[in-house]
Amino acid sequence: MWLPSSSSSSPSAIVSDLLNTNTTASDLVHGIIEKIPLPQWAVYILSAVGGIVLLLVVCCVCVCCCRIKRKKRRQKPAEPLVKLQTQTGGEPAQPDAGDGASKQPRGKLLYSLEFDAAVSELVVGVKQASSLKAMDLRGTSDPYVKVYILPDKTKTCETKVLKNTLNAVFNETFNFQVFDFDRFSKHQIIGELRLKLGQVDWNHVIEEWRDLQEPADVEEENLGEICFSLRYVPTPGKLTVVILEAKNLKSTDRDGSSDPYVKVQLALDKRKWKKKTTSIKKNTLNPYYNEAFTFRVSMEQIQRVNVVISVWDYDPMTPNDPTGKIFLGCDAPGNQLRHWADMLANPRRPVAQWHALLSMQQIDATLALKKKIPLASNLPF
Repeated sequence: MWLPSSSSSSPSAIVSDLLNTNTTASDLVHGIIEKIPLPQWAVYILSAVGGIVLLLVVCCVCVCCCRIKRKKRRQKPAEPLVKLQTQTGGEPAQPDAGDGASKQPRGKLLYSLEFDAAVSELVVGVKQASSLKAMDLRGTSDPYVKVYILPDKTKTCETKVLKNTLNAVFNETFNFQVFDFDRFSKHQIIGELRLKLGQVDWNHVIEEWRDLQEPADVEEENLGEICFSLRYVPTPGKLTVVILEAKNLKSTDRDGSSDPYVKVQLALDKRKWKKKTTSIKKNTLNPYYNEAFTFRVSMEQIQRVNVVISVWDYDPMTPNDPTGKIFLGCDAPGNQLRHWADMLANPRRPVAQWHALLSMQQIDATLALKKKIPLASNLPF
């Protein structure tokens, strides 16, 4: 049995006494333990707990350092140019085989460039495309032009979709790129055209034909795709979002897999409003959910609402990693706006569509949501 000593000795005095005697290292440790005014079992328990805590701290530091290094490696150098691409949806007419197939003509694009230095405004005109490469099984395409400026790509514009044609006349102005539209598959690139703005003579308006080239090997980051349906019933004011599935998600874990879940958020007048999340799917890059979420949204509010859908990788030890994001609403661009318009034009009927995920930075810069939630008395509904 251990009995407390009546003499008061400081820890430094105990160690000094032990060092002044001729003892081995093991005797020294044993002597220190015996001099500590605690039972031996308590000393052993405290030592074990301290070792475990220290090990956990070291592990957390190592994990955080690895994640920081991994995120730095993902960053890509900026590319100062305007980029055009021609893409197609659906299954290809025939797969590329060898160098001969890759050198097949992809068509031409007539565009114009004009820069107003007084207001720092770049006007990009998409006139027409001709002799486009047929990408669909039926021997045609549904082309449209998508316009953006690298490297920021914060603003993206698109022309109307022209059905079943290889010679499309657009006559629209903004920033540019050319695609073929298909609701239920990822768009395939027919060809692309890149222009370095630093090499353009801005003393006059440029309007010229150029051949579309084979897409470059270094392409924009593929974050994956997500399929979901929208259904709006005006009378009770119910908006239903069904998250169906996702595919080809970008891996964020070291083992090449991910634990994805989907966050569905509603924003009203650019303010965060309502939010729901799906279940977490373990160790997969192609999760299947089929989970429905219903929100109360009146007819007056539906014109001012944005649906923001984001995919995240769940991590129990560190903050969850964002995979990609997309938003829909009356002020959304391109395919997102078409999906939203189809939902409003077909009340009570679910409308499903695949969407390519975009980077969180791009969507956040476009939406610019306000984090501050106003008081209930000041809400606009």
